[in-house]
Amino acid sequence: MTRITNVQFEHYHPPNTIGVEETRPRISWRFEDCPPNFQQDAYEIEVSEVGWNSQVTVISSTKRSSPSSYLVPWPHSQPLTSRQKVSIRVRAWDQDGHGTEWSEPAALEVCLLNRTDWKCQRIAAPWGPGTSEPDTEQLYRREFRPADSIANARLYTTAQGVYEVEINGRCVGDHFFAPGWTTYDGRLQYQTYDITDYLSTGDNCIGVRVAEGWFSGRIGFEGGHRNIWGSHTALLVQMEVTSKDGAVQTITSDGSWSVARGPIRLAEIYDGEKYDATMEIPAWSSAGISQDAPGWSTVLVMPHLPDSVKLTAGFGEPVRRIEALKPVSKIVTSSGKVILDFGQNLVGYVKLSNIKGPTGHKIILSHAEVLEDGELCTRPLRICKAIDEYTLRGDCHGEEYTPRFTFHGFRYAQIDNWTGGELMTSAEAIVCHTDMKLVGGFSCSYPLLNQLYQNVVWGMRGNFFSVPTDCPQRDERLGWSGDLALFAPTAALIYDCFSFLKNWLIDVEYDQGVLGGVPAMVTPNATLPDPVWCRRVPCAIWHDVTILAPWALYEETGDESILAQQYNSMLTWMRKVPRNTTRATHLWDPSVFNLGDWLDPAAPPNAPWKGATDAKMVANAFLIHSLDLMCKISQILGQDNDRSHFVSWSESARKEFQDEYVTANGRIVSDSQTAYALAICFDLLNPNQREHAGGRLAYLVRKNEFKIGTGFAGTPYICEALALTGNIQVAYAMLLEEKCPSWLYPVTMGATTVWERWDSMLPDGSVNPGEMTSFNHYAFGAIAKFMYERVAGLQRVEPGWKRSCVAPEIGAEISNAAAKHVTPFGLLSCSWKTEKNGNGPERLRLEVSVPYSTVCDIILPDGDGKKRETIGQGDWVFETSFTRGYEWPVEPLPPKS
Repeated sequence: MTRITNVQFEHYHPPNTIGVEETRPRISWRFEDCPPNFQQDAYEIEVSEVGWNSQVTVISSTKRSSPSSYLVPWPHSQPLTSRQKVSIRVRAWDQDGHGTEWSEPAALEVCLLNRTDWKCQRIAAPWGPGTSEPDTEQLYRREFRPADSIANARLYTTAQGVYEVEINGRCVGDHFFAPGWTTYDGRLQYQTYDITDYLSTGDNCIGVRVAEGWFSGRIGFEGGHRNIWGSHTALLVQMEVTSKDGAVQTITSDGSWSVARGPIRLAEIYDGEKYDATMEIPAWSSAGISQDAPGWSTVLVMPHLPDSVKLTAGFGEPVRRIEALKPVSKIVTSSGKVILDFGQNLVGYVKLSNIKGPTGHKIILSHAEVLEDGELCTRPLRICKAIDEYTLRGDCHGEEYTPRFTFHGFRYAQIDNWTGGELMTSAEAIVCHTDMKLVGGFSCSYPLLNQLYQNVVWGMRGNFFSVPTDCPQRDERLGWSGDLALFAPTAALIYDCFSFLKNWLIDVEYDQGVLGGVPAMVTPNATLPDPVWCRRVPCAIWHDVTILAPWALYEETGDESILAQQYNSMLTWMRKVPRNTTRATHLWDPSVFNLGDWLDPAAPPNAPWKGATDAKMVANAFLIHSLDLMCKISQILGQDNDRSHFVSWSESARKEFQDEYVTANGRIVSDSQTAYALAICFDLLNPNQREHAGGRLAYLVRKNEFKIGTGFAGTPYICEALALTGNIQVAYAMLLEEKCPSWLYPVTMGATTVWERWDSMLPDGSVNPGEMTSFNHYAFGAIAKFMYERVAGLQRVEPGWKRSCVAPEIGAEISNAAAKHVTPFGLLSCSWKTEKNGNGPERLRLEVSVPYSTVCDIILPDGDGKKRETIGQGDWVFETSFTRGYEWPVEPLPPKS
């Protein structure tokens, strides 16, 4: 019988539905076990209010004739209000009037929507003002006595810094690095916790650890800056305890709180954490400590948070501790150092247990991504120590150390001065990242490609840490806009990152406003104090993120709201594009410096912008691409005047691009892989030019022995451009190339994430001499999209996956491939395998699973041609025979010297 499952509010996934900032959330659901001919004809949504005493009261039931089951409008006549908790159930009927049972209820609780809901004061340590050096963590506490009969309790809290809450000695929640990184001068996120089960009758205590984090800790390269958003940390806490008679007791941060320095003596993102267990304050977050006990001070009450800073629940998932990895080996180096290899380059920290030793003994943990000459290689970290220290209290029963306020990018951890149990069983790496839902998967018969795909996934995991960072290990970890602009379409295939990026894009627009309309290169803009790094000059690709990222999210979800949310940001950016006024063109002003095809392998190690492709041409190609998207976006949003403007600008710019960069036959200035890839994928050529350009691109790739010749700009498009012009086997030869530079070269060198440079490690095992060398950098991982769409054949045809296509490109002796993706309507998957039949045609078997209310176009090789069929929901199997084809060089290759 047909069942309704996965009832969802907006894009929230449980357990992230408490304390959300929604008043009219749209509702979605999916169907399971439905017969092939099932079609929803009508639905009913029942909305119930859940009271403070858990009493459920139905407040509306709305039935509508509609086939829609995705992002349907909020059914209740009234919007939700602060603190309101609702539960909904859904049922549906098909075209014959047959109905489903009610779904399981789904609950949502609203946050504090208005500033007037906040009654707490902002408090800080009295030694905070004037702090210019790294500070210790601060321990805040307050004892209280709730009513004897507690019905429920909520905690709303945030910090200018990072925090962790304890109540009666128990850690509250599972967030890591809360409240997350935002543009603190524009938005400060807070969290809502259900603390009902943490409270007891009698005396209770709430304690909060606070450290500097991104807010006032050191951030940025070349030494960075401290106190970018404030000179010291601060805390806001509001606890609301409802008794069984309905009375509400509010406990807030105010002048009655006490603060002390905690045992974390240093809490730095780059340099690490120093924990001195001899300075622990026993039971500090439990009742029973006198307010005037030694070491405790009365807090400093700060002025209220300025109205210009929005207190927000935010929209993205929190960073969490996701999994634990045990070391795979212990290495003793030639210098006698002990290093643990966790087998995976990851982001997080090392947790130690079963520590034993004398009081005051210090254990030191140093982190790095790679080894060089058999020793820990820390040079790529630049001005970043990445060292944690634990000073023992001297507990003969064993101690445990878990860093709280730092994170590292590492595969290897050097442990100095270890005293305790067997190190291999006493250490584990805790993997941390934003807790997005995994929605994609890929595999094939080629093991190195499978490892490459896993490297892409791990690279995304490590760099989607509150904001989309460029690298998670060195003195940077910033939200670079260009990296995300190019990787967003791939990211959306792997994880559901809609809410994560929606949240970040709000801050992108805020920083854009601070800079007078030009987006920041990094958001949140940690370069603002530095006029050298804080470019206020327009920059193609990096600033095109205002358009490219929302569009990628729209294509993945079909949700127009993200386009509407960011539309003003898009318009503001397009108005800032500097045009060539001397020639009155519609292209970029050539006097403006652009980064071009960043990290092209032809660029010198110390000048990554000096690639083989004209940077002005790259900028103009992306300008036209953005203009084309603005034509579509303005039409979707019903902005007809804007659309007319962008259509005219796009047409003029395309003609001028042709005049400036393309010959009549399709030869392109720069004559590089990136030049042809962008021209083909952005539709900058007429049909005759396109055919010639495709042949020329294939020739250049062959001439380069199938090695990569692209940087950030061209890499996402190079293989797709070859496929679009009928050169799929050339694309596969490039994809499977193992010599440097190539996607598989790092894999053959033992990489477990995607590298920043094609040659971050040289063939002899030494590290690239360039200063900018990261071994975890997701940008070049954009190739995973090609692996989904061409190797496995799984493609999105319409925004939101209402229509899909399975069209595997068989080649390169790959004998099977599979891909899956959780679409808004359910799981879409395909898997194929080939089987040789002597000297005759090969057999191909394809299995496809299509979710409810969607259609899928099947395009398979059949003999020397193609077989096409359109299917609907259900599980399908196709078999065909075909002859594997291979292209021949379009132009003769020169003999090898």
